Amino acid sequence: MMRAMQFLVAPAIAAVMMISMGASTDASRVSNLSQQLMCVCGCNEILGNCNHESCPDSPVMLAELRKDVAKGMSDQAVFKAFQAEYGATVLAAPMLTRFNVVAWVMPPLLLVLGIFGVMALVRKWRLRSAPVPAPANVQHFDQLRDRIRKETDL
Repeated sequence: MMRAMQFLVAPAIAAVMMISMGASTDASRVSNLSQQLMCVCGCNEILGNCNHESCPDSPVMLAELRKDVAKGMSDQAVFKAFQAEYGATVLAAPMLTRFNVVAWVMPPLLLVLGIFGVMALVRKWRLRSAPVPAPANVQHFDQLRDRIRKETDL
């Protein structure tokens, strides 16, 4: 009788463990996803950390997140659904699309290229040789000085 009881209890315990493991996996996934979304109430907090009193949005958003995870939606599908409903500002970090990568990489790249361009231009200007002045015509200056002395009586 004891042996038969073990064969009945063991599968029941295994089933309960599998169900609870699935629930904890969903709970940890909801927690993980809530750290990657922003609350839209204006507090500028991560959705999982928005806990100020009477927040009108975080309970609704967390319930929606739990519902989407329970449906079995992928992370990307959840992000796209939230982005479609609340806008791009709901994402804590921008999604890695080609446009976003270009938008983040181009400004620093253009800044570095501009710095190198200015350095090359300044170097070119500094290395450009200054024109050598023509030798002064000393006789012409002596004649001019004598003429000035005669006219001013000095």
